[in-house]
Amino acid sequence: MTLQSDATHDAEIAGLGPWFHNLHLPDGRQTAPDHPLGDFPSFKWRKIAPHVPDDLSGWTALDIGCNAGFYTFELARRGARVTGLEPDAHYLAQARWAAARYGVQDDVELRRGTVYDLVDAHERWDLVLFMGVLYHLRHPLLALDAVAAATRRLLVLQTLTMPGDARVDPPRDLDIDERDRLLGRGWPVMAFIEHKLADDETNWWAPNVACVEAMARSAGLRVDAHPAHETWLCSPCG
Repeated sequence: MTLQSDATHDAEIAGLGPWFHNLHLPDGRQTAPDHPLGDFPSFKWRKIAPHVPDDLSGWTALDIGCNAGFYTFELARRGARVTGLEPDAHYLAQARWAAARYGVQDDVELRRGTVYDLVDAHERWDLVLFMGVLYHLRHPLLALDAVAAATRRLLVLQTLTMPGDARVDPPRDLDIDERDRLLGRGWPVMAFIEHKLADDETNWWAPNVACVEAMARSAGLRVDAHPAHETWLCSPCG
């Protein structure tokens, strides 16, 4: 690669910034090498990747909140036909540019939209990634119901949580005079964040792990594994 093309490529990356995903491009460049979270989201993917089939040929996949497309491209490289859903036009522009650099543009469909677009949409995908989105939503159960209905085989669910990993087995029914049990350690609860968390006014919720799993079950999902911090593998019960 010539110095001129190096400069052109650097200018393209800068012109599409700021980047939230640090993409490792085929020519060795990175889009956000100084990311405050480190090599994000590569370090998250390394924990999840062993639990996703290496060969996704014949699979369809949906990446909800795909941002610049890191996970979308990883799934496409494994052979899946991937739909990336993202509400922010800035991130979609990054994803479209990067898809061409990776040479996966024919295997990826990038759509502008939100998880709520799945409500009553009747589309289904074999694999769904629902990562880093749930706690940003005003209506998390509505969204999770829609995600569950859109999942044919496997759902990777990741969300911010409250500290602690205690769980209780809730009774099938709770007497109205037993409400003090709702305050017990390990009861499924979700803290509501009225203002900001980490200077982000869209961080609305922080469920505990018991709540995440209870919500998944209530949406018709089976919790199959908890392979990493704040991450679950689920499959439809039906």
